[in-house]
This record gives sequence, structure tokens and C-alpha cells, in this order.
Amino acid sequence: MNSGPGDALLRVTEIFHSLQGESTRVGLPTVFVRLTGCPLRCVWCDTSYAFTGGHAMSVGEVLAQVASLGCPTVCVTGGEPLAQKACLALLTALCDTGYSVSLETSGALDVGGVDARVSRIVDIKAPDSCELEKNRWENLALLTSRDEIKLVLASEPDYEWAKQQLRERRLDSLCTVLFSPVQGQLDPAQLAAWILRDKLPVRFQLQLHKVLWGNERAR
Repeated sequence: MNSGPGDALLRVTEIFHSLQGESTRVGLPTVFVRLTGCPLRCVWCDTSYAFTGGHAMSVGEVLAQVASLGCPTVCVTGGEPLAQKACLALLTALCDTGYSVSLETSGALDVGGVDARVSRIVDIKAPDSCELEKNRWENLALLTSRDEIKLVLASEPDYEWAKQQLRERRLDSLCTVLFSPVQGQLDPAQLAAWILRDKLPVRFQLQLHKVLWGNERAR
């Protein structure tokens, strides 16, 4: 008997119901599926607990747990979810079930295999992340208006670098662009002032879950 996509195994750190704290979906009640593992080590990462551990679940088991939470919006995140091959099957299964699905990805891995119904939230790593060389710039050509680009910035040099990428690569012509400050390293009001001063075609993003719950995991 052949196995189906629902039998594909994933390593899952947690599945929980909360408010979306980032992207243009900010504030929406959302079920988060956090997959385990990440090939990057950004120095400001706030989900390092998802680098290891987790527990094995089939796609079918994930779908069942998501369904039990009774929410139409789902975000698959990590870690780096695309580091697991079965993530693609999970995303398609969630879309087939009728959920509105987003994917949070580091931008270091190919997003081309992601189901076209998924909104891909793609990070571009700025210099202060110490993972600048991991950016997969080829992903930009794959993005559509339903996707989003996120740049997390820790300093003024990060901001100037991001501004240069925005202009030279015409990022805002691809999709919505989000600029977000690293908590405790870049004053949000200062980032907002720079964006307004330079009249950038970007959306300022402050992590809502940290405003509400601090550094505790959103639940």
C-alpha cells in the first residue's frame, strides 16, 4: 500500500493559537505551526528554542491538531520550515483543506516549490544578522503581489543597507516590503523617523506579540 502526502513526517516544535504579530496579517487570530530546525544562526534570533528537539508528526496529525483549534488562518513558521522537505506537502494540504495560509521563511532556501496559494513572508538578512551571505537573491524573481519581504534591522548601517537594496532591487515593485526593528537594539521611533525622512515605500512593522506579551512565547 502506497503512502500518501498525509503520511509525510515532520518534526514539530509547537502548534498553538494566538494573534499574528507580524506581516500584513498582524492582529489576526492565527494557528501557528512551528517546525523544528534552522540552518541559519542570526545573532538576534528570538526562536532559538526551535533549533532542536520537537516531536515527529505526520501531515495528517498536524492537520487534525490545527482543526481542533478552530481558526481559518494558519502560519507555518520555524526555525526554517523549508528545511524540512515535508513542509511543502503540509502547505498544500492546509490550502486544500481551505485554510488561509502564510509561510515565514528566512529567504535562504528556494521558495519556488511552495504552493501558489500560500503567502510567502520572505526575510532578507541584513548585515548585523551575521547571515548576510545566506540570502538567496534568486527568490526575488519568484515573488508575486501576494507575498511579502521582511527586513529585520538592528542599527543605522542595517537601515542604510536595506534602503540601498530596496532601491537598487526595486523590492517594492515585487510585493509589500516590511522594515522591522530588532527589539532592544534599534529604537522603533528612530526607525520610523528614518522611513518618514527618506519617504520609503515600505511598511513599518513592530512585533505585536512582544508589545502584548513581552518576550514570552505568544499563546
